[in-house]
Amino acid sequence: MEKEIYFAGGCFWGTEHFLKQIRGVKETQVGYANGNIENPTYKQVCTGTTNFAETVKVKYDPQEVDLLLLIDLFFKTIDPTSINQQGNDRGSQYRTGIYYTDPADLPIIHSAVKELAKDYLKPLVVEVKPLENFYKAEDYHQDYLDKNPQGYCHINPSLFELAKKANAPTETKKVYKKPDDATLRAKLTAEQYNVTQKSATERAFHNEYWDEHRKGIYVDITTGEPLFSSTDKFDSGCGWPSFSQPINKELIKEKSDTSYGMNRVEVRSKLGDSHLGHVFEDGPKDKGGLRYCINSASLRFIPLDKMKEEGYGAYVSLVK
Repeated sequence: MEKEIYFAGGCFWGTEHFLKQIRGVKETQVGYANGNIENPTYKQVCTGTTNFAETVKVKYDPQEVDLLLLIDLFFKTIDPTSINQQGNDRGSQYRTGIYYTDPADLPIIHSAVKELAKDYLKPLVVEVKPLENFYKAEDYHQDYLDKNPQGYCHINPSLFELAKKANAPTETKKVYKKPDDATLRAKLTAEQYNVTQKSATERAFHNEYWDEHRKGIYVDITTGEPLFSSTDKFDSGCGWPSFSQPINKELIKEKSDTSYGMNRVEVRSKLGDSHLGHVFEDGPKDKGGLRYCINSASLRFIPLDKMKEEGYGAYVSLVK
């Protein structure tokens, strides 16, 4: 179940952009909080007579990020001893505050503020109050820095990267292992088994990935070990997935193949010893001149948006 909290940290453009980088934050909205009129406009708020604070409404999943971490990160973006000023912005609308809707959040907020105060000689002036009212700001203020990357921001850009990494999931190193034959027979389709274990060849233009164009990686269907990247995939016209190179040549092995009266170089996965296909010297010259012609049945494709979830986050930079 999602919860909500409201942060006032000076100009709401930067505060929103910072908070939305944090994993577990599901929705942000900029607006005006705890003022004395209804439905204020930006122009009215800027007069300093409405007592509104530029504020960011944050909806978050407490299973992914706890309130204390959100508050601690927010504190990194403000000078908590500055009254009605953050960066170059001055006025009561730029005061700092944390506004809550759940009374159970109050002890957590007070504890965080008390801990922060230990780092300052001056008294802190961060408001801690229940939310009295909140009005959504005009549409052009919403996601402002996404729409205007060079727009004004009082927050140091390096803090945006800090926010991204602060609650990033920890990735355990995947261990790749070839299953026994009985497990492979149960796990693979008949074609996948015949291709990988019996060196069969699937039909051209009638296989899963020959015309796959999404970003992602291709892993050994038997072990899950990454073998090829979409960055190195190209349309060779042969009807099978074609790559200019593997992710790492240490992951594959080559064997002479004289079957069917031809002299070819077979490609197999080193760990799984799966038959993958063949490598030819008729690939794009600007990519090294090789064409790794691979059976779709030997591979499993993991799209970019699923790579972290499936434990392949370390390879994301290869395909972006």
